[in-house]
Amino acid sequence: MHRPCVMVVGIDGVRLDLLPQLDTPHLDAVTRAGFLAPVEIDQATPTMSGPCWATVLTGVGVTKHGVWSNSPRGHRLDAFPDFTTRLAADHGRRTFAAGGWAPMFLAQQGGPLITAPSRLSYIAPTADTPAGWDACDQAVTAEAARIIGSDEDLDACFVYLGAVDETAHFHGCGPTYRQAVETADRRLGQLTAALRSRPGRDREDWTVIVVTDHGHRDEGGHGGHSPEERTAWVAACGPGLSAATPPATIRHADVAAHVYTAVGLAPDPHWSLDGTPLTTP
Repeated sequence: MHRPCVMVVGIDGVRLDLLPQLDTPHLDAVTRAGFLAPVEIDQATPTMSGPCWATVLTGVGVTKHGVWSNSPRGHRLDAFPDFTTRLAADHGRRTFAAGGWAPMFLAQQGGPLITAPSRLSYIAPTADTPAGWDACDQAVTAEAARIIGSDEDLDACFVYLGAVDETAHFHGCGPTYRQAVETADRRLGQLTAALRSRPGRDREDWTVIVVTDHGHRDEGGHGGHSPEERTAWVAACGPGLSAATPPATIRHADVAAHVYTAVGLAPDPHWSLDGTPLTTP
């Protein structure tokens, strides 16, 4: 029997409407093997990284996890932990998280959003600039690919890439931003190649989920209610999702719900998840 495993790759701030214009072969491969579908951020959720990523990671909305901004003070992540923490602490699963955004990984500004995975790799950007974040993302990708491609036991992992979002804040959604999305796709390719190279790959069934948190206005920036800001997306492939039609509506909270299902756990009703698995009709 094959071991079920999940890799979630979070790419911050990627506009769905621009993807068809870009060279993203690795995201396209996930889409061909499964699906890519829009996520409409609900009106209660600010179109900011903190609230949206908290929903992705916990499977519950803002009224439950209590993260309303990029400074997640006053959150309820003790009651609604991220999936890497719940799987490790309560179910003995091996989990891994990597990235460079401090509120997600460090006990600063009211964080972290990700509390206690089995293994954590935090690599800070040298500066909050597109160049600083590009170097950070490359270092995160290299370290994550090293661990994912090893013989280390892994049940679920989360890798965060932030350079696309930072580029939009500096340059808007023009050519430089589009190049940053294509670079993020190449890093997705490094991570999926690492999965394929695992020594025990023939004994594992991997689900791959790629997700963005929010979009951007043309001039760069988010936090408002425009369709460009409120439209996110999820791409996924794996057991039960291959060459499938996605559900009619997908929400950010569905990502964590599907992670639990994909590793063979039925979500406990006491978890009060708002999401449901990315199963198909």
